[in-house]
Amino acid sequence: MLAAVGWTAALPAATWSAGQVREPAWAAALAIAVYGIGAVACHQLPARSFHLGAAQMPVCARCTGIYLGAALAAVMATRAGAAAPGGRARPLLTPRTLVVLAAVPTAATLAFEWSTGVTPSNGVRALAGLPLGAAVAWVIAKSVR
Repeated sequence: MLAAVGWTAALPAATWSAGQVREPAWAAALAIAVYGIGAVACHQLPARSFHLGAAQMPVCARCTGIYLGAALAAVMATRAGAAAPGGRARPLLTPRTLVVLAAVPTAATLAFEWSTGVTPSNGVRALAGLPLGAAVAWVIAKSVR
């Protein structure tokens, strides 16, 4: 849980730091690290990324949605685990089915973009990524228990 929440919090923190004219050395190092890690998994295209002020976020809007969904689900899974009674209920969906269904909005935006040549807005791309990140984090959190 801490990794998902920490990474999600680091994204706007690094963006804010990158937009500063003068920043402490530790803040610059954090921003460089977050942007570098973000580059491993994301294309970081400026037009497909949110911006805070003049600074582009370390990952695109879709990845931002995925990471935000993961952080929210990790917190919820942790809280649900703490409040759950001793018995385990049988899940309605298998983990694989849950992740596949959660990927449908992201796949739909990709299919739309590839078939029409029109890029959905960053807000739509981020919202489409939320369920995928949430499902993956939920499955991981529940598997670790």
